[in-house]
Amino acid sequence: MLNKFTNLTKMNKESNQGVQLDLSRVPKHVAIIMDGNGRWAKKRGLPRIAGHREGMKVVRKIVRRANQLGINALTMYAFSTENWKRPKPEVEFIMKLPEQFLVTYLPELIEENVQVRIMGEEEGVPSYTLKAVHEAVERTKHNDGLILNFALNYGSRYEITSAVRKLALEVEQGNLRSEDVNEKMIGSYMMSNDIGDPELLIRTSGEIRLSNFMLWQLAYTELWFTDVYWPDFSEADFDSAIHDYQNRGRRFGGV
Repeated sequence: MLNKFTNLTKMNKESNQGVQLDLSRVPKHVAIIMDGNGRWAKKRGLPRIAGHREGMKVVRKIVRRANQLGINALTMYAFSTENWKRPKPEVEFIMKLPEQFLVTYLPELIEENVQVRIMGEEEGVPSYTLKAVHEAVERTKHNDGLILNFALNYGSRYEITSAVRKLALEVEQGNLRSEDVNEKMIGSYMMSNDIGDPELLIRTSGEIRLSNFMLWQLAYTELWFTDVYWPDFSEADFDSAIHDYQNRGRRFGGV
């Protein structure tokens, strides 16, 4: 058993920061915008797809760390509805990554009791991508450890619009009165409704924006930005984000 306060250097020899985390106060749900793969590759004179390939390895490391720390859910922004605008060869490569990742690491995820989920629109996503993801979801559905939630072909404005349409239909059909619509009800129509809102959002690469990611759910989330590109993001960086979260005062509008 780990002590309540743990020096993460002891847990990971790669860490040289020595931050101390209170394992009784880790965020239950962490969301990550994994940004900077292309710029990481360009900086090294490599094609953009090399950055995406390297970034896939980092997903594994951060999933393992989150699981080790006892985090309940980890939502990772894998592909947005706007990313279709990228060059076709890059999009095709990105769409093959879920299959590559799961073929390589699914046995490990199963062994670590990780439950794989996906949120986003399936329309337009290649069948081979969906097949790999659906298989992972099915094979891990009974796991009760860390929930690894991939946001794939996801856009928050579309998610909110869909929720409003569903509620409007309920009112139109007489199943619901407009005056009964409240925040809790709207939240129940969000794709991540059963895992709770993120308590911490991490974005890599130096960009300071949300990029149409979980806009409803992030209303009171602590935001943490770093200049580190995703392929260089380490367990020690993740620890630093958690440590910073633990040193913030969360008042939710109160005093």
